[in-house]
Amino acid sequence: MSDRNRNDYYNLDNFDDSIDSRDYRRRQPNRRQTSYNGRPSYDRRRLNKMRNYRRTRNRIIIVVSLILVVTLVVLMIVLAFNGCGKKDNNKGVSTQPKQSSVSETSNTDEKPQPKNTDEKLAIDTFIEAEPKDDNSSGYNAGSIYVWNQAGFEVFGGDEERAKLYSDTVNGLADKVPDMNVYSMIVPNHTEMGLPRRLWAKNGGEAYTNSQADSIRSAYESMDKDKVTPINAYNYLSEHCNEYIYFNSDHHWTGLGSYYAYKAFADTLGLTALSLDDCEEKTIDGFTGSLTNNADGLKSDTVHYWHLPYSVSMEITHEGGSTESYNSPYFDEEASGSLTYGVFIWGDNPLTVMKSNSEKAESGRKIMVVKESYGNAFVPYLTQNFEEVHVADMRSFRQVSDSNLQTYCRQNGITDLLFINGVMSANNGDLLDSMEDLFK
Repeated sequence: MSDRNRNDYYNLDNFDDSIDSRDYRRRQPNRRQTSYNGRPSYDRRRLNKMRNYRRTRNRIIIVVSLILVVTLVVLMIVLAFNGCGKKDNNKGVSTQPKQSSVSETSNTDEKPQPKNTDEKLAIDTFIEAEPKDDNSSGYNAGSIYVWNQAGFEVFGGDEERAKLYSDTVNGLADKVPDMNVYSMIVPNHTEMGLPRRLWAKNGGEAYTNSQADSIRSAYESMDKDKVTPINAYNYLSEHCNEYIYFNSDHHWTGLGSYYAYKAFADTLGLTALSLDDCEEKTIDGFTGSLTNNADGLKSDTVHYWHLPYSVSMEITHEGGSTESYNSPYFDEEASGSLTYGVFIWGDNPLTVMKSNSEKAESGRKIMVVKESYGNAFVPYLTQNFEEVHVADMRSFRQVSDSNLQTYCRQNGITDLLFINGVMSANNGDLLDSMEDLFK
């Protein structure tokens, strides 16, 4: 490019590198011929007029800008003054949610809490328990962690095993297409009673995984068209500082199982039994299964509630013999290592309860497939079901000539509940036992 054309090429108002500058000038008939340094000359009067216009425009912009700045400053002062006024008016009033007296030493960080029944029952909502914490330390003792004279089973389940459980339940539900099918996985004491600071993932020594994550994974994988998951987790976590698990045993208490029953009743829209209408009974001196793992665990008191209506119960023992009783509770159970047997007389292959509750729906019968966690739970169901059939997954087929689906059809069962402690739900052998019931 020649030097004489450089000014035209770098005039950014007219730049077009596809046109030669000389040819470009020939195409501009109104272009002035006089120039200085290649730029067009201007009429002086026109130039002064343009300068005056620019000055006026700039002054207007400056004035408007000053007005906006002043307005913004005034607005900020007003907002700041109102904020201070609100703080003064609320002086002495706490804006933090009230903590119950049993949680005063718990972590005080604000955590979301379920606002209503629907939120508590949502299968994607798991509210972390906040157990009372005295900041003391604990220690490992075999398969349990010991803290404050209580034993806690550590949990090693994972997403893969949770998915296996849901696949098993989905498959079994296919075998009873005409029944209402439910599944409840029960967290254990570690999830509800052991402070999170003691968990290994938080720097502690209790090597336990999240049961909430495991239960959530299982529930998410269930076919909701066939199985209704029951979220008892939040009902237990909101009562975690009550006596809902034993210190010396791996089971939950009668009160803990009652809160899970409430979750079940609320899910189904049933009128739950009130413990205020029942007569409370206790047996002291229970030394449970965990006393074999560690010394110094506190002994327990077993609480149970006589129902405000009559219930007959027939038990089929492992040998096939049957016995009948007029209560789902064994009042004569003694203190010692077997006191949990007060609930439906312990583990038996088949237990059938018939209820005279006015709230029990006529013709509605439920089959509960369980391991021992179900023992403390099933008596409450007599409030809502005319008959409650209980099959222990480990021994039912020893006394039954028919599989479970045939038994249910022959006995007019309308509802089926799988209830398992979280440890059992992650145990392949027990899942095999569940499947064997239907073969």
